[in-house]
Amino acid sequence: MKIGNFLTYGSIIVSAILLALPVSAMEPVQPLLAELTRPNSTHIGLDQTPALVSIEDQNSMDTTDTAPVTALFSLEELRNSGDDAADLELPDVNLPLSDIPLALNSQVEYFLYYFQTNGKPSFSRWLSRSSRYIPMMKDILKREGMPEDLVYVAMIESGFQMHARSWANAVGPWQFISDTGRRYSLRIDQWIDERKDPVKATTAAALYLKELYGMFKGDWYLATAGYNAGENKILRAISMYNTSDFWEISRGSYLKRETKEYVPKLLAAAIIAKDPARYGFTDIAYLTPIEYDTVTLPTRTNLDLVAKLCGTTFETIKELNPDLRHWCTPPNYPDYQLKIPKGSKQLFEVEFAKIPEDQRFTERVLYSRYQARKRDSLKSVARRFGTSPAALAEINGLNVKSRVAGKTLLIPAKQTVDFSHEGRTIKTATAKGSFSKYYTVKSGDTLSTLSKKFNVSTKLLSAWNNLKVRVALKPGRRIIIAKFTEKNGQMIPLESKS
Repeated sequence: MKIGNFLTYGSIIVSAILLALPVSAMEPVQPLLAELTRPNSTHIGLDQTPALVSIEDQNSMDTTDTAPVTALFSLEELRNSGDDAADLELPDVNLPLSDIPLALNSQVEYFLYYFQTNGKPSFSRWLSRSSRYIPMMKDILKREGMPEDLVYVAMIESGFQMHARSWANAVGPWQFISDTGRRYSLRIDQWIDERKDPVKATTAAALYLKELYGMFKGDWYLATAGYNAGENKILRAISMYNTSDFWEISRGSYLKRETKEYVPKLLAAAIIAKDPARYGFTDIAYLTPIEYDTVTLPTRTNLDLVAKLCGTTFETIKELNPDLRHWCTPPNYPDYQLKIPKGSKQLFEVEFAKIPEDQRFTERVLYSRYQARKRDSLKSVARRFGTSPAALAEINGLNVKSRVAGKTLLIPAKQTVDFSHEGRTIKTATAKGSFSKYYTVKSGDTLSTLSKKFNVSTKLLSAWNNLKVRVALKPGRRIIIAKFTEKNGQMIPLESKS
């Protein structure tokens, strides 16, 4: 038999054998990103965007599919190959120095790759803004006894955008929901939202992370996962899987994908941000660090007046004070600390003292929008919002007898700050370094069932929450179910079940 015929005959036999094999016996070809994620996270593929996306990019994500990789290769082979992908820096075993524990596994490597490819435009913006806020935020974290590298929590939460808002109405650089913000003494009302203040919000985040760190016995992975999902969610996961290893817990189905990806995303962001050039971020236009002077304003003051006295613009004052919602400092906030441009404090204080108190603030009307219903009239709408039909007609360019059904109307808003529902809450006296853990009451909960669930006596629950033992618990109410005190860097329970 000739060699050519022999080869042809052999090829036919091999092909027949391969066709006879079941499909499951043939190993699939997996792309790089699948190789990075398959071991522990089967839901991330090459053509999928991670569930965690920066607030600013939720509406502008690039959804273009990445071309599939058609060959199997290891990370070492990728480093040594001559193709374009080799330009992407995949870290060696030696990780940068950090005061939070860094790890390198398939999940972290996935985000290292993602931030250098599809996520590079977003991460570049994060790096650009980071230089403006990181020095100040690190100082605050250090002052509160927290690792400075926790600043990268703010990076993945908001990309250092002060006005960031999530679909769940979490706001500011540290993405606090209103309940958690108020829990850490941030004022949130129609005049001010201190979740947007980089100083006050960072202080609140440091206190919250300190509480979580103690609660999870010094495990930063569980603490930061708790920051994302809530401490109760992580406590239930620990109980469900009988382990305190975040990576083990994240293999299960209980935690949402966003929480499973939160820790590896944080670690990848920290690794790159500590040495951006190594990962291809060499042309970042870094912003200058934020600098300002602080002045004390005894009463409400117009921001345009402040700008004039400082020799700057209204927009500059607003940028330095992103927590202010309107044209002035808030009511019922004596001695408000306003930030002004660095070096302008002396000039401002001299000129401000010359302005009579009654000329420092000008009242203005605030408006809201209202979608008129089918049977609405100007008269009925005016009655509902405490104004007059004539005033509504003038504001909206209508005749008093005009039909308004279906129209969107401007409505004068009441300018009040009701502190029983918004704004500052009265702080109960607590010992320095003490923290509380909260639980949201569900239908059917009683003091007795919660006592057993959280291993605390009904007497303590009643005392902590000012409740009567036999009182019915209203679903939705947040109550204290544990208290801790800080001792030697650890959170120690104040009381146990008696």
